[in-house]
Amino acid sequence: MSLQTPEKIRTLQRKLYRKAKADPVFRFYVLYDKICREDFLRHAYGLARANAGAPGVDGVSFAQIEVQGLEAWLAGLREELVSKTYRPDPVRRVMIPKPNGGGERALGIPTPMARVGRCSVVSTDTSTSACATSSPDGTKWQGAGPNGSPVKSSMANVDSCASNACH
Repeated sequence: MSLQTPEKIRTLQRKLYRKAKADPVFRFYVLYDKICREDFLRHAYGLARANAGAPGVDGVSFAQIEVQGLEAWLAGLREELVSKTYRPDPVRRVMIPKPNGGGERALGIPTPMARVGRCSVVSTDTSTSACATSSPDGTKWQGAGPNGSPVKSSMANVDSCASNACH
């Protein structure tokens, strides 16, 4: 499964980005149907799978999904999204050591279904998929710092934005 964003999705992302840049006050009220599209869910699955995270509270891993049938699993998720009955499971909480050795911190591990759903949403989010705004030197702005100054990110394209959001 390729992590490269399919051209059909990239085209939609570009159109959404251009519209958001050209008309900053425009509101995209009808994006929900996009996250339910089969191509979005398949691509979102690939992005979430590539991060190789641990199973969530349901104990289901990506490998188990593939053994039991990826097509049926994606169809089930799509049906829940289309019928608006999808509710994400709670996040599994584990304690991990802090990098500096100063104790532990909580880490939330969502289920694969929640990860795929989030990746699909991120693929249509005009602010995330476009990584906000470009600076004159070509790097991307990623929010604001504590004093309100822009914080630069090294994310170079939509694919990295989406994959970073799908952990």
